[in-house]
Amino acid sequence: MNYQWYPGHMTKAKRMMQEDIKLIDLIIELVDARMPLSSRNPDINELGKNKSRMILLNKSDLADAQANKAWVEYFEKTGIQTVEVNSKSGSGLKDIQNAVSVACADKIERDRRRGILNRPVRAMVVGIPNVGKSTFINSFAKKACTKTGNKPGVTKGKQWIRLNKSLELLDTPGILWPKFEDNEIGKRLAFIGSINDQILYSEELAADFITYIQKRYPDCISDFYQIENMAEPYRCLEEIARVRRCLGKNETLDIKKSSMILMDDFRSGRLGRLSLELPN
Repeated sequence: MNYQWYPGHMTKAKRMMQEDIKLIDLIIELVDARMPLSSRNPDINELGKNKSRMILLNKSDLADAQANKAWVEYFEKTGIQTVEVNSKSGSGLKDIQNAVSVACADKIERDRRRGILNRPVRAMVVGIPNVGKSTFINSFAKKACTKTGNKPGVTKGKQWIRLNKSLELLDTPGILWPKFEDNEIGKRLAFIGSINDQILYSEELAADFITYIQKRYPDCISDFYQIENMAEPYRCLEEIARVRRCLGKNETLDIKKSSMILMDDFRSGRLGRLSLELPN
């Protein structure tokens, strides 16, 4: 399966971000902690050049704890302030304000020299679809400022949110880039739900996921579902269907349903803390 998705509204969203970039001091980029590089939109680097940068490893509770530490070190070596966060629980959010101050230290000092006091840092929150931007903003602001959802494309337009005297956030829609040069990146994006499931073949997606995760966590699926036959992905899906009683007409095994169960168990963290990539 060729993993590509770039609906028309993303082109409009990108143009809107290009117009708004002159208004902001800082780009706060949310990435999925399970695959921080694959979940970074390369267009953001071009969009945000000459702006202060910050990365939030969101959904850090779903990723391998040691991998999270390695990614923080990796990004901070490039000079980007990086914080592990779990937007749903609020973990790590208290560290963000200080990270903003460090990332924008030059801007704050320039304001001070000009006699400009208490001017808030204006930050644009960016990220790919379904990475958790709206959940982060609502949790950080401690109120429901934006719409949230567990599918890509919930945020449609821009929203300014004033958090306090020193920080304002601009929420933006999640955008991908027009073409994934490496189909493996598209595949990983599909695994975490950043590509619309409705345009994918669920059985093929789940089979690709089994092949991918077996190389990194060989006992993960067999231990969780208590199954033994892991030799072939589609046979594995049949075993999951049998264990979970996914049955169709005439008691036939419903592979599509077991595929959806597997992907949901991964995305929710029920399979365990799994990282799909590590720093080189």
